[in-house]
Amino acid sequence: MIKAIDSLARGRAPALANGYRAEIDGLRALAVVAVILNHIDERLLPSGYLGVDVFFVISGFVITASLTRRPAHSLGDLLLGFYSRRLKRLVPALLVFVVVVGLLACLVIPRPHTALRTGISALFGFSNIYLHGQATDYFGTATKLNPFTHTWSLGVEEQYYLFFPVVAWLTGFARPGAGGHRNLFAVMGVASLASLIAFIQLYPSQQAAAYFLMPPRLWEMGAGCLLFCAGGVWPAAARGLGRLPPLAPALGLVGVMLLPLSWAIAATVAAVVFTTLLIASLREGTAAYRLFSLPALVGVGLISYSLYLWHWGVLSLSRWTIGLHWWSLPFQIALIVGLSLASYRWVERPLRQASWAPRRRGTIAVGVGSLAAGAGLLIGVDNLPPFSLYAGRNPIPAGMGVESLVDPYRVAGTAGTWQGSPCVLANAADADKRMSIEACTLGDFATARRRVLVVGNSFSASFAEAFDDLVANDDFAVTVTSAWAASPVGSFVDLGGAGPFAAINRAYWNRVVPELVDRLRPGDWVFLVNDMVMFSPPSQGPGNRLILQTLEVGLGDFSADLARRGVRLAVLHGLPFAREANCHPASAVPQWFSPFGGPCLMPGRAESLKRRKPFDNLLKELENRGTLQVVDLFDLFCPEGACTYRSADGQILYRDEHSHPSKQAVRLAAPVIRRVLTSAPRAPSPP
Repeated sequence: MIKAIDSLARGRAPALANGYRAEIDGLRALAVVAVILNHIDERLLPSGYLGVDVFFVISGFVITASLTRRPAHSLGDLLLGFYSRRLKRLVPALLVFVVVVGLLACLVIPRPHTALRTGISALFGFSNIYLHGQATDYFGTATKLNPFTHTWSLGVEEQYYLFFPVVAWLTGFARPGAGGHRNLFAVMGVASLASLIAFIQLYPSQQAAAYFLMPPRLWEMGAGCLLFCAGGVWPAAARGLGRLPPLAPALGLVGVMLLPLSWAIAATVAAVVFTTLLIASLREGTAAYRLFSLPALVGVGLISYSLYLWHWGVLSLSRWTIGLHWWSLPFQIALIVGLSLASYRWVERPLRQASWAPRRRGTIAVGVGSLAAGAGLLIGVDNLPPFSLYAGRNPIPAGMGVESLVDPYRVAGTAGTWQGSPCVLANAADADKRMSIEACTLGDFATARRRVLVVGNSFSASFAEAFDDLVANDDFAVTVTSAWAASPVGSFVDLGGAGPFAAINRAYWNRVVPELVDRLRPGDWVFLVNDMVMFSPPSQGPGNRLILQTLEVGLGDFSADLARRGVRLAVLHGLPFAREANCHPASAVPQWFSPFGGPCLMPGRAESLKRRKPFDNLLKELENRGTLQVVDLFDLFCPEGACTYRSADGQILYRDEHSHPSKQAVRLAAPVIRRVLTSAPRAPSPP
């Protein structure tokens, strides 16, 4: 395999024959190896992810240089040539990778919707936008389980390609004999400075935007462009950079990759600066040039695109199956290199050199058509019934998935049936739906000793089976209602925003809940059941504190209104961070392809308690005021130091990857809920 990589470099055209610089491929090798080491285990190279930033600088430099070798006679001529070359360079390897890994993912991922949608968006260069829209944390646990997360960087580059040729033409840089170095340098200098400022400003508060989106990343490709243009703007300065000892920025680049993640902003800026200086100063006769021109290193650089694609796919699918272990890594690395070599030899290189069509328009049509065909295949697979291609077993019996949240339910030997759908606002069409007490109540609402009105989002529907003893033995009537994605206690914490759930959120809290509360008597309960984990995000920034303050006001007003009626309020505390793992329960049990356990990695008990502390403090303060009582199921889901998908006796605790508790978990939680709802009123604690 090493000989095969070495032979790739030795068979390459001589340096500078067509503008090719072998040492830049050596730098690509450093970048891709750093990324792979970081993705195998971030402890090996904590900031190895900066290899992607190295790629961005190289791309900006190489793309700018390529335009000088192919002057165009019109903007249309420039764009046709540029995009036909880019499609031939990027599409073949990407299309094969996305389709093959997408189909394999369906065999081992129970619900591969997010992965497939990421892959589909990657084919058209906007997976970075999709991942940002999904509020993805690139450094989070769930990210490692999406085999297409790494394609975000391709999206950034491809979006850069949309406007850069036009800028190069308008500034005169890409026109025959027009020069334009100074104009392009000025335009890209201003754009890069604005982009850098945006990156630095956004990263602390909106990390996903700073990381995934192209505008805050433009400055990195702009650095490569500015470096190339510098020779035509400030020749003396360019010559001065060329005389720098290249070993210094090379060592600096390796050094910043050893920095901890907390240095991300400074490390990113330093990596871009060192890469720019290294490209400028690499010259024949220096030790660094000889190092980066080694045939083996250049060979790795030549296959770096395929390596980048396949390494994450292999690592991600490994995490879904056998995992990453010291004994398995040699085989997994060999598989990554083998697939990358095959991709380069039989897909990437031959199709890049082949003629796709007599005209460049035809080449673009073939490329776009191939992408559309691949996307169509994956869209078809994505729309198959759940578990159609899954090679494992589903531990949740048929009819107990997320769709069963609206299955009717009744308590044996008692009056009333919870009818499911009539008690739920599921979409905008339900905004005018009226909810009937008779259709939504377990027990006899008219004669019950106590009544409980359960309100909230989809989590409230998942708790419909938690009240059997209250209804059968305590003479309670329990009315269960729900509005999908409803915010807690009103539209003032409108987590539905302006999206598809905004209308039902407003209808639920402004009309449905008040109408049902009017039916309650003194001594009855309202039980608020929401996905409260959203109030305990990984980072507690100013925006999160504002949401908590708003929630405090809302819970206070809601409980005060209920208290005036003599009605008590109970609030379900946030469940652990299962949603963050994005794992279906099928992945939490051993499968034939995952004998060492599934990849469902939630934060530990101590980390979960730490992260929910601000929300926990809020609920404790309100409970001490006597305005509400808290139902806390944390110990059920996080016993003895670990947060888990299975109870001590092996029962599955979640029904889906969205953290909805399973029917087994709800029944285990029933005694805790009953204890709170049958308790005597608490007197407020003294101030």
